[in-house]
Amino acid sequence: MQSRCTTVTIASLLLFGVLLTGCAKRPATTAATAPAPTGAAATTPGGGAGPAMTQPTTAAPSGGGAGAGGGGTSATTPAPTTAAPVARPAPQEFRPDPALRDVYFDFDKYDIRPADAKALDSNASWLKSNASHLILIEGHCDERGTNEYNLALGERRAKSTMNYLVSQGVQASRITIISYGEERPACSEKSEECWAKNRRAHFLVKPR
Repeated sequence: MQSRCTTVTIASLLLFGVLLTGCAKRPATTAATAPAPTGAAATTPGGGAGPAMTQPTTAAPSGGGAGAGGGGTSATTPAPTTAAPVARPAPQEFRPDPALRDVYFDFDKYDIRPADAKALDSNASWLKSNASHLILIEGHCDERGTNEYNLALGERRAKSTMNYLVSQGVQASRITIISYGEERPACSEKSEECWAKNRRAHFLVKPR
């Protein structure tokens, strides 16, 4: 009886050993989870590898974030200062002076003619000798042409006259220009001789 039990026990141990040996040789199977993509090439619908998709970075606006030292203080750009407009004297404050001569222009022109340049030279000398006076230059036209065109032409005549005086040493800050177009004719007759008198630059002055 005892020997039979010993035989069964030995057989059981041998069988158990065989089972243990077989279990050790089987590969372990674990559920593997694919890692999430981290910057790898993405697959395009066509089946190929496309470019890596990266999240765009937004740059902080200059001047609105932290300062250069990283201290968290906002860099504020000061608003540009604009110069206050210069107050121009009103035209009614000016008066004619017999020492200043008018200059005249050809039809539809605003360039200074040689004969009128001599008159402007004389005017420039007087103005430099009387530096305490401000100058108003009026631009005028004859009646031919539209009101809008003649206003623009009168302004060009006044500017051309001003530029000549400045080239002769008169300070531009002393000069104001205005155009009346055909509104203030010096002669009202409908003739070329009369129209020639209306195409002019007229001078007025006032003490500062």
